[in-house]
Amino acid sequence: MSAQSHIDLLGRKAKDRVTGFAGTVTSVSFDLYGCIQVALSPPIDKDGKFQDGRWVDIHRLEMDGGERVMPVPAFASGAPKFGATPTTHSHGPAEKPEGRW
Repeated sequence: MSAQSHIDLLGRKAKDRVTGFAGTVTSVSFDLYGCIQVALSPPIDKDGKFQDGRWVDIHRLEMDGGERVMPVPAFASGAPKFGATPTTHSHGPAEKPEGRW
């Protein structure tokens, strides 16, 4: 698999074959030693509370094959631009206005 194919896992639902833990792939990590892991974020519980996610090795993933929950950001298009609209997914929650850095 290429790095891009690992990035393409973002936003897809998956399950850990070993533990049965399931959620949406929200992050991909490329380790210096060759390990590639994804963060699985489960849905909110029946009371509407957020649950803790887990990091899972990609070889343990079982993908559900459905549609992704949102589009993948265009990482290859360069640095994020401040003030971009939310539909481009080119910024994050820690974004700061230009000139404050």
